[in-house]
Amino acid sequence: MRRGRACPVLTTARLTLRGHVTSDYQDLLDTWRDPAVVKYFGGVPSTSEEVWARLLRYGGLWPLMGYGYWAVRETATGRFVGEVGLAEFRRDIEPSLIGTPEGGWVLASWAHGQGFAREATEAMLAWSDTVLGARRTVCMIDPHNAPSLALAGKLGFRSFAESPYKGKPVVLLERAAPS
Repeated sequence: MRRGRACPVLTTARLTLRGHVTSDYQDLLDTWRDPAVVKYFGGVPSTSEEVWARLLRYGGLWPLMGYGYWAVRETATGRFVGEVGLAEFRRDIEPSLIGTPEGGWVLASWAHGQGFAREATEAMLAWSDTVLGARRTVCMIDPHNAPSLALAGKLGFRSFAESPYKGKPVVLLERAAPS
């Protein structure tokens, strides 16, 4: 995998996916403080410090790993929809996910149920399949998060393990890149 890649801009019928910038901070803060959003991410709203660290982490993924997260906005309005991406988080979990891009997605609560998550993740995975060339992608989802598990299934992810992570159960899923 090539390192030092700049975050590309991806577009779909309704969305623009681009690299995070510091002006995204307030939208991230609003999203990660929303109880409806964090319900399946530990259940505790993020602090301003945690959100700032998240934003800095996003900025660091692209130059270090050659892949990372995109901020997702409605193309027509510029409204913040959420974020999708791939990361190497080096999680302390068994089985290990190290060395495999880990996909993730989170949407602002106003954007739930509108097909934005599928639209954005399909663009992310198409980029991964054609540019990154990863043979396998994984994701980790709370077993009670039925919408995300359903989306993962539609995207071609299949469960390969259940494991505790930070004291809570998670489902680990994997997707092989198309041949």
